[in-house]
Amino acid sequence: MKNPYLYGYLPLFSIILYSLTFGIFLVGESLSFLTSIGVYAGMREFLTDVELRLLLLIVFSLCFFMLFSALKLIGETIHEVAMLFFSKDQHGQMIGATRGSYLIFFFGALLSVFGIQSIVVLLILFVGTIFVCFIYNMYKLSHYLTFTGLIGLIFFEILFWAIFVTLIVYVVLKLYNGLLASLPFTQ
Repeated sequence: MKNPYLYGYLPLFSIILYSLTFGIFLVGESLSFLTSIGVYAGMREFLTDVELRLLLLIVFSLCFFMLFSALKLIGETIHEVAMLFFSKDQHGQMIGATRGSYLIFFFGALLSVFGIQSIVVLLILFVGTIFVCFIYNMYKLSHYLTFTGLIGLIFFEILFWAIFVTLIVYVVLKLYNGLLASLPFTQ
């Protein structure tokens, strides 16, 4: 008998791997930035190079871990709300059908280790993994949904993420413009 919880640890490992790869990339970029503005030498008076790199890695990885965990929570919640609206499944088979996407995310996270020197490669791998996972989930769910239910589920998820990303970009731009307007040298 196959254990249904066999791949239960993969989302955690995927989030940890993605957090580490993005964190390692940002450590290199932040050290270059700190060196260019002249702060790195002052920081080296308090910490060794290894301690500084480790401290930055922990901070950046923790921030990315929180970001990816929140995105996973939001994504799964929206996906299950969409299944609630558009599915007629009474036995919960649809939830188990999409568990294979954990493996897709894990392999995407493993591939991100090879793109650790380029933010473009990391972002392409991350977005590509999300796209492949979305296609896989829709294929698996097509066995349990009617055509209109599948179209409704796709539009619901795409519409939610479009509104969510637009709202986040809008808030960030408003905060940025407000910050720039409050600086004394811009008047």
